Amino acid sequence: MPKIDAKRRVALPIEQCIVANLNAGDVIETFVDRLGVISIVKKQPGAAKGLLKGIATNTKVNEGESLDSGLVK
Repeated sequence: MPKIDAKRRVALPIEQCIVANLNAGDVIETFVDRLGVISIVKKQPGAAKGLLKGIATNTKVNEGESLDSGLVK
């Protein structure tokens, strides 16, 4: 069973890396849900390409106004 070392690193079992197609040097992202479950996701270059295609934009709102509208006051 893998253990976390003093630098908070963990070695994944080779079997899991093979199934998840994870290799040395791959870029990953981690997420923790409300139950404390950690998910590891391999980053794929270009995976989000075209994700926002076709979304209507409001060109009358500048970047600063857009950022301010998302802040909870």
